[in-house]
Amino acid sequence: MAEKKSATLPRAAYERELLRLQTELVKVQEWVRTEGKRLVVVFEGRDAAGKGGTIKRVSEHLNPRVARTVALPKPTERERTQWYFQRYVEHLPAAGEIALFDRSWYNRAGVEHVMGFCTKEEHQLFLRQCPIFERMLVEEGILLRKYWFSVSDAVQQERFRRRLKDPTRRWKLSPMDLESITRWEAYSRAKDQMLVHTDISEAPWFVVESDDKRRARLNMIAHLLGSLPYHEVPPPVLELPPRPPSTGYQRPPRDLQTYVPDHAASL
Repeated sequence: MAEKKSATLPRAAYERELLRLQTELVKVQEWVRTEGKRLVVVFEGRDAAGKGGTIKRVSEHLNPRVARTVALPKPTERERTQWYFQRYVEHLPAAGEIALFDRSWYNRAGVEHVMGFCTKEEHQLFLRQCPIFERMLVEEGILLRKYWFSVSDAVQQERFRRRLKDPTRRWKLSPMDLESITRWEAYSRAKDQMLVHTDISEAPWFVVESDDKRRARLNMIAHLLGSLPYHEVPPPVLELPPRPPSTGYQRPPRDLQTYVPDHAASL
């Protein structure tokens, strides 16, 4: 345990590099927006592998009108009767947009397959159709990046344990997450099979070692930036106009409005 702690990236170095990378992500956003690009980033991996935290750092300084996170709930009864990829298609970006998929169509290759939420035939059909689907996205001009966050069983279990004790993160833990502990090898086999079928040249998988969350975030963002042919878009020249002189406006008395109590004063 001591060795793992000493290998953890120091916070100061992490925060300094994270800010630099996030500044570059803003440049990517403006490039996507002005050039009409369409960027899809798929975040997959085991439960507690650090996908959500990485997505937060990617999107932290981006315009939500340009970059949005797609985290779909379980399909409705109607969606269950659709072509499997159909409900994901409507969340693909239009020109000038970025879509960050917090889990994606790969649910069928992982949790649905392991937990028995789909049939063997549906799973096999997915493995055949997925490369075709993704080649169609790339041929359409969509920039598709796929990241698999890899976490060891010991680190995953420790993160589960911390979530159980933390009331602000308890919602992240579900009975299905806990069951993934007992199905570790089944998930491993499903992941290996998925990679064999869907690690294609047009849309390859990139594995992110995520036992150290700080390193994982920096490594993933740096790789994404390096994979994109973006360039800095000069911002428009803006100047603050002079404030005009008062025309006699008087603010209404405070007692005519209801203010939020000053809770901070009690601290």
